[in-house]
Amino acid sequence: MNARTDAESRQVRGFEPYRRNARVLGASLVGTAVEFYDFYIYATATALVFGPLFFPANSASAQQLAAYASFAIAFLARPIGATFFGHFGDRVGRKSTLVASLMLMGGATVAIGFLPTYQSIGWYAPLLLCVLRFGQGLGLGGEWGGAALLAVESAPPGWRARFGMFPQLGAPLGFLAANGLFLILSGLLSEAQFIAWGWRLPFLLSSVLVGLGLWIRFRLSDSHALDATGHIAPPKAIPLFELFKGHLRQTVAGTFAVVACFAIYYLTTAFALGYGTGELGYDRQDFLGVQLFAILFMALGIVVAGYAADRWSSRSVLLFGSLCAIGVGIAMGPMLGAGSLTVIALFLAMGLFTMGLVYGPLAALLPQLFPARVRYTGSSIAFNVGGILGGGFAPAVAQGLVDQGGLAFVGLYISGAAVLTLVGLLSLSRNTERDFTV
Repeated sequence: MNARTDAESRQVRGFEPYRRNARVLGASLVGTAVEFYDFYIYATATALVFGPLFFPANSASAQQLAAYASFAIAFLARPIGATFFGHFGDRVGRKSTLVASLMLMGGATVAIGFLPTYQSIGWYAPLLLCVLRFGQGLGLGGEWGGAALLAVESAPPGWRARFGMFPQLGAPLGFLAANGLFLILSGLLSEAQFIAWGWRLPFLLSSVLVGLGLWIRFRLSDSHALDATGHIAPPKAIPLFELFKGHLRQTVAGTFAVVACFAIYYLTTAFALGYGTGELGYDRQDFLGVQLFAILFMALGIVVAGYAADRWSSRSVLLFGSLCAIGVGIAMGPMLGAGSLTVIALFLAMGLFTMGLVYGPLAALLPQLFPARVRYTGSSIAFNVGGILGGGFAPAVAQGLVDQGGLAFVGLYISGAAVLTLVGLLSLSRNTERDFTV
């Protein structure tokens, strides 16, 4: 008996759990990478070209503000997508829901690549842009929760955060693909070519990536969430009602726990890109290159957080990361406005590494807050409503703050978001881990 126990213990050491679950982990990683690629090419295009292309020319600042407002629409759609896809994910299963969300996201993204501009069709252009951006938000609202559950419900004991880091790593991979492509296009095309048609290519390329993601997901077998007794959880008619009736405190706490990561991310990527290439006057290629360097630190932060969360707990790692985020906010004004691209690169690397610390453990933390029968719905709603509070309006608010008071006020936005996350985490019990297996 002792020899068998030792053998089973050795079996979950090293990389064996990864090898045994390679298909599931690969599907959660590739799917989120494709969907975040779709989401981020919009953010990058918003910072670079959408203002003058899709909105009337009152002023450059007003155009940029309107473009950032269209960016925020997807965040309003994400809780709706979380509710809709979470409903079917809890009742039907993960696989079919993930396939549907990927198709919706990809279809909206490819359609943006064909849109005529404001100069061609007037106000129909921003209207159609906002409708398709809403579709992107619906798709991503159902994506993250399903991918996270697909990973963590397959994890052996003691590996939940390390399995949960795989869908989280889809975010930096999607960013690298999105901004890497924009960087290549900026080098190959003239400014006139890029504005005329070059910006459309990343959106059209999404059709190939979505096809790859669908092929991988169709090859998966579905996961069935189990309740605490080890039986398949009975589906509820409307999981959302049960969630708010019996798990409202956990939902609110989980929502606050998400706020800091979104604020850091979108202020160090979308806002920083627009501000750096606009007000600061840096070359687009140079600034995109700096961001691609810095995003590697976000991936590093996710991996560090995943291993640390399994060593200690997801909650403790998130608490530490939130304290670091307060410091990132304080440093933003002097470092981003230092007048040195090297200092800016250091700030972005520091900020995105911290973002990895407060983002990586979420895929393990949020599912632990809810029983199996409402886990998809609860995790998705907490994650996506937190996205509205932390990141949905962050670039637009930051643009207004920097116009009125400077970068220091934008940094205070990050610090304030980190305080909200601390409040949410401190309201959770130290022992938040729920015993669930699949």
